[in-house]
Amino acid sequence: MTARTWKLGAALLGGALVARAAMRRWQRYDLRDKVVVITGSSRGLGLVIARELVRHHAKVVICARDRGELERARADLLARGGRVLAVPVDVTNRVQIAQLVEIVHQHWGRIDIVINNAGVIQVGPMEVMTTSDYEEAMQTHFWGPLHLVLAVLPEMRGRREGRIVNITSIGGKLAVPHLLPYSASKFALVGLSEGLRAELAKDGIAVTTVVPGLMRTGSVVQAMFKGQHEQEYAWFAASGTSYATSMRVERAARRIVDALCHGDAEVTLSVQAQLAALAHGIAPGLVQRALGWVVRALPGVGGIGPGRVRGSHDAGVLAGSTLGARIERATERNNER
Repeated sequence: MTARTWKLGAALLGGALVARAAMRRWQRYDLRDKVVVITGSSRGLGLVIARELVRHHAKVVICARDRGELERARADLLARGGRVLAVPVDVTNRVQIAQLVEIVHQHWGRIDIVINNAGVIQVGPMEVMTTSDYEEAMQTHFWGPLHLVLAVLPEMRGRREGRIVNITSIGGKLAVPHLLPYSASKFALVGLSEGLRAELAKDGIAVTTVVPGLMRTGSVVQAMFKGQHEQEYAWFAASGTSYATSMRVERAARRIVDALCHGDAEVTLSVQAQLAALAHGIAPGLVQRALGWVVRALPGVGGIGPGRVRGSHDAGVLAGSTLGARIERATERNNER
C-alpha cells in the first residue's frame, strides 16, 4: 500500500469521525423535563439509571413488582431532588402495562422516553431448566418490552419524537453457559430492538440497543440458582463482582444516558463485553468451542435439580471474603437487599 493510499485512508477515517461527532451533536436530546419510564427500576441498574436521569432534571417514572423496594427507591430519588412517580407493575402482565401508561398520562400528560430494563436471571445447567424458565425469561425480556413499546408508539408517532432504550446483554450477542433462558430471551430482545430502530426512524423515534457486560450492582442476590446452587452462586457472584470481569454500575448508567441523549444505535458496555462480541463476530465457531470447555469447568447437574434458590439464600458462601464484602456494599447502595 502506497503512502498516498495511507493518507487517503486516514483522511476518509478522519472525515467519518468528524461527521459522526457532528451527527451526535445534532441528535442530542435535552432531558430536562422529559418524562422517562424505566422498568425494573426499584433497584440495581434501573435505579442507578434513574439517579442519573434525576441529575439531568428529567421526570422519572420508576416501576417494579415489589412495593417496598419501590418506596425505598422513590425516597432515594426524592432525597436527590428528583421528580418521581412510582408505579407497581409486573411487566409480564399486558393489562398492567396499559394501566401504567394511563397513570403516567394522568400524572404528567405524556411519555417521552421508555427504558426497558426489567430482567430476571436463572443460573444453572440446561438439564435443570424447565419450559417455565424459558417462558418467564421471554415474558420479561421480550414480550414486556414489546407491549410497552406498542403502548407508547401512538403518542410518539403523533409528536414525531421519542426515545426507546432496550437494555439487552452480551448474553444476547453470544450464548453464555448456564444462562440459557436468559441468553435466548436477550437474543430476542436484541433482534426486536434493532428492528424497531430501522422501522421507527421514519417516525422521528430513536431506538438504542444497550449491550451490558457484567456490572457490580449487587443483583446476584436476586438471581435464581438451580442444580448445585451454592457452587453456581459462587462462580456467578465472583464473575459479576471482580474488578477484572465487571464494570462499575454508575459508569454504565452514565454511558447509557449519554447514548440515549445522542440517539446512538448501540452501545456495548465494558471492555470485556466489547472484546467478547468482537471475537464472536470474527470467529464464532472458535468462541463457541471455547465456551464448550468453560461448561466442563462449571458445576454439574446435582443439587436441587429443577427447583431454584434465590441468591440471597447462598450469600453466605462468600461471607468474610473481599468479594462477599463488595457484594454487601453494592446491595446496600443499590437497594438490592
